Amino acid sequence: MPEAVQESLFDPVERRDLAGGAWVEVRSGWVGSGADALFEELGTGVRWRSERRQMYDRVVDVPRLVSFVDLTAQPPPHPEVARLRRRLNDIYAGELGEPFTTAGFCLYRDGEDSVAWHGDTVGRGETQDTMVAIVSLGATRVLAMRPRGGGTSLRLPLRHGDLLVMGGSCQRTWEHAVPKTTAPTGPRMSIQFRPCNVR
Repeated sequence: MPEAVQESLFDPVERRDLAGGAWVEVRSGWVGSGADALFEELGTGVRWRSERRQMYDRVVDVPRLVSFVDLTAQPPPHPEVARLRRRLNDIYAGELGEPFTTAGFCLYRDGEDSVAWHGDTVGRGETQDTMVAIVSLGATRVLAMRPRGGGTSLRLPLRHGDLLVMGGSCQRTWEHAVPKTTAPTGPRMSIQFRPCNVR
């Protein structure tokens, strides 16, 4: 039986063209009514781990918990992750030229957890246009973006259930970050869907 046309194809969408052939698109409330349950169940169902990283002359704790799944080789930690991936592929795989195949997970426990400025340039993202799709769950946090080499930055508040997609040259020509905040905030989770060999 053919799958019904998905309502996500008709959600309100804002795509913004950026400098250098990059673009960013936001779909507000994209996850829908299941966002609360997904947030709670991923909190206990994901195999969260802490990481340490070399920073100049010392090794420091990465200020968030992480996990990673190759969805072509491993089952997702929750069936809804597979459904979200199918929805993303329905919408974007034609434009991308390939499907999303992996899911990275980050848990920002409070405003002290963050991710520094970076582009997803491990693998093909360093030399080729690609897409990274981020599903945000839990507390609202800002995703900041800035052009590499300087220029006007963006501050995009990602709310519970929102989808943000970065495409074109975005990973090479722009950087993104989730800054720390001193404002009281609860935990926030992100699911980053990427195609093969993009990290």
